[in-house]
Amino acid sequence: MSETTAETAAPPLAGVRILDLSRVLAGPWCTMVLGDLGAEVTKIEQPGLGDDTRRWGPPYVEGESAYFLCANRNKKSVEVDLSSPEGQAIIRAMALEADVVVENFKAGGLAKYGLDYASLSALNPRLIYCSISGYGHDSPLRDLAGYDYVIQAEGGLMAVTGEVDGAPMKVGVAIVDLFTGMAAVQAILAAIIARTRDGLGQHIDLALFDCQLAMLANVGSAYLTTGREPGRYGAGHPTIVPYQTFQASDVWMVVAVGNDRQFAALCERVLDRPDLSADARFVANPGRVANREALLAELQPAFRARPAAHWIAALKAAGVPCGLVRGVGEALCSPEAQARDMVRSVDHAGVGPVSIIGSPLKLSRTPVVAPTAPPVLGQHTQEVLSALKARAEQ
Repeated sequence: MSETTAETAAPPLAGVRILDLSRVLAGPWCTMVLGDLGAEVTKIEQPGLGDDTRRWGPPYVEGESAYFLCANRNKKSVEVDLSSPEGQAIIRAMALEADVVVENFKAGGLAKYGLDYASLSALNPRLIYCSISGYGHDSPLRDLAGYDYVIQAEGGLMAVTGEVDGAPMKVGVAIVDLFTGMAAVQAILAAIIARTRDGLGQHIDLALFDCQLAMLANVGSAYLTTGREPGRYGAGHPTIVPYQTFQASDVWMVVAVGNDRQFAALCERVLDRPDLSADARFVANPGRVANREALLAELQPAFRARPAAHWIAALKAAGVPCGLVRGVGEALCSPEAQARDMVRSVDHAGVGPVSIIGSPLKLSRTPVVAPTAPPVLGQHTQEVLSALKARAEQ
């Protein structure tokens, strides 16, 4: 699905060079997406050690961590010591040819090497330089490193995640890093478009903390309009009811009633409880929110009476949004995942065939590239540096 055919054109970022000085997740996630879109991504790694996530395991596949594999497809790995004058000279030479630099050192951390935006843009005014840090370059906390877990806590996300009477909880993946990685992609693409007008690059200053605040979405807006702290609702929703998990007689499922019409269908066509849809407390969503516990006391035992397969079939027939709570394996192996090409096999230089998650970006005329495996440490050092030297000598 994602490979170029006779009817398609080159991928959107074909010919764009990305110099990737980032590691762990936010920066690598950004550059992986840019690589999916056809950019040439050169990942700079510390000699002998590489990206921290190469050691984040188990699980490992023949010594390669699953964590590293998740965020580094479609890249070349080059070992360069940024602390040495020789390494800094290599980075400057690469920056002269690059369209974009992505880095996630602490704010200002590359200035001591002469590899900050001011230094590299003086050499290449067209350079787009994306800095990702915990709090931003002009924050009073600029000197602190940014950690997803800490930002989930400080940015309000954990306060609204977890059971109603339970402890605050983090999301099951490093969601702030992922938010920020995708925001970095957006900003870089916008800067590339802006550069077509005047030929100039610019500095992009992205903070994990800012991105987390932006992604508070409706709960952030609720606080700003009311001044009241939003609570935790477990697997429920603060302003829509019923919109949560229910336990059938066998497994858990989700019922997501989005409007009053769907609620009437749930009561009358699925549960055979027209008395609920006629109850003045429950007819409209604001009433259902106000009387949440009373309604759930009716719905929860009803759903526990039959297996999930029965309810899913009935709910779908009635037009009520629903779904099973799947395990990760069930989701990845589902027919819909296979139909959308979301699990791909790639030939890894150190492991052989390995499965990775595919790109969700589906473009009809300029599709993403067929994925290449995440590189082994330093796999492309000789290739990239020899070509760099040859171009410099021309």
